[in-house]
Amino acid sequence: MTLPLRRLGRRTLVSAVSAVVFGGATLLGGAAAGAQPPAPPPPAPPNCSPADWAGVRAGVAAAVSAYLFTHPPVNDFFATLKGLSREEMRPQVQQYMDANPQVRAEMEAIRKPAVDFLDRCK
Repeated sequence: MTLPLRRLGRRTLVSAVSAVVFGGATLLGGAAAGAQPPAPPPPAPPNCSPADWAGVRAGVAAAVSAYLFTHPPVNDFFATLKGLSREEMRPQVQQYMDANPQVRAEMEAIRKPAVDFLDRCK
């Protein structure tokens, strides 16, 4: 079966060609728009520089030192961990903190500035 091309006429042919041309231009235009480089990342939150992190760590370290000097039993416990691997330390520290919830709470409060910094500056 053949289609009578004369019935389709010139208008139909022009419409079909126009649709293909404009459709292709739309696709190419969309591809070109998608090929643009991504926007630069947003700036880091304030007070998140390496110098800020060093200051926070120094403050936490000083607070831990002061805490251990003023709490000899806690200092003595941590002294017993010297020479152990992290894998050996973990269960002992967990057990000590479970048995001494006040020490855990005080140590967590001392570490809070470091935790807050890391949460804020991800």
